[in-house]
Amino acid sequence: MRVVVKPQGGKAEKLVYFDNAATTFPKPQAVVDAVVEYMTQIGGNPGRSGHQLSIDAGEIVFSAREAVGSLFGVTNPMRVIFCSNATDALNLAIQGMLHAGGHAVTTAMEHNSTIRPLRELERRGGVEVTVVPCPGGVVEPAEFERALRPDTKLAVVNHASNAFGIIQPLREIGELCRRRKVALLADCAQTAGLVPISMKSDPVDIIAFAGHKGLYGPMGTGGLLLSEDFDHGMMRPLKYGGTGSSSDSVYQPDFLPDMYESGTLNAAGLSGLCAGINYILSLQEGVQGIHLRKKELAAYFLARAEERVRGFESPASASLVKTGVISFNIKGMEPSDVAYHLSDRYNIMCRAGLHCAPMAHRTMGTFPEGTVRFSFGVFNTKDEIDFAIGALEEISAMKDAG
Repeated sequence: MRVVVKPQGGKAEKLVYFDNAATTFPKPQAVVDAVVEYMTQIGGNPGRSGHQLSIDAGEIVFSAREAVGSLFGVTNPMRVIFCSNATDALNLAIQGMLHAGGHAVTTAMEHNSTIRPLRELERRGGVEVTVVPCPGGVVEPAEFERALRPDTKLAVVNHASNAFGIIQPLREIGELCRRRKVALLADCAQTAGLVPISMKSDPVDIIAFAGHKGLYGPMGTGGLLLSEDFDHGMMRPLKYGGTGSSSDSVYQPDFLPDMYESGTLNAAGLSGLCAGINYILSLQEGVQGIHLRKKELAAYFLARAEERVRGFESPASASLVKTGVISFNIKGMEPSDVAYHLSDRYNIMCRAGLHCAPMAHRTMGTFPEGTVRFSFGVFNTKDEIDFAIGALEEISAMKDAG
């Protein structure tokens, strides 16, 4: 989908949005409508008062829990914990699980939202972190298992790279973690709503998700999913305060989800998140179809770019790109310059740099310059990709002319 904008000089009149890994845009109209309806017709604080607007707000939040649960195979909605985003959720899980120290294992393809809290805990003392290499971008389960120790409390795996679109073998890692009795936290910020995953059948203990990416909700939404077998008593809350429950006590509730949800929830955002998930569920193709469509767009772009754009280089092979995320460079040009020209001359929105994933870029050999990233969404088309290929051809020619 393209949005008409006013032309500025020689700038293209259409906007092409290829930054869906940052946040999906546009949102389905139902999402916009749900947020507006909440803000204009409901507006109450969920779980805080006994009047009708507060009750209506609480019902919306519960509906959002049920929607998330239905998408991820969580049968008990109380095991859906809402946070402000995936980073918030990852910090809750990582700091909560390692509050008393211990050993953690992760991979060399992680986002900073994982490695920064791990390194911070390590710097404070009491926590050791092992980073398993990922040759070519994919971790070997056997290598991951060798990194596990008797004192390993937590394994953290980025399900799919936000920078390169590479998916890790989550099921295999989950099975070996189960055998070793190590809790597995999956960072599904990039795969929620894109890659089918079920807590009923996949061996994962905790899932962190973003609401504003593949689930098409507003920013400010995300959370954790806890499997039925996971003992939440092992995970300490990250914050303490009012929950609207057990108000006669000065101590934090120990039951779900209140234990982890101090403060007023983003009910308007969760109303939009519920609408976004319902939009996904309403599609005949479903999550699997969305996944296939994005893979098809990525393959279409790669094939044409490699054929037509002089100096085009992609560090991840086409066989590894699984999520509609493509990282590339044009030889002899800075990624930031390419992205600037795409935006300034052609109204093509993308991201350049290290994408908050310096370890992944080191692994893929693109540190410190980074890459240009195109990330396709459900509303993108092959016509838009053809337009972008033409733009990249012209940009690469500018390099030659200079």
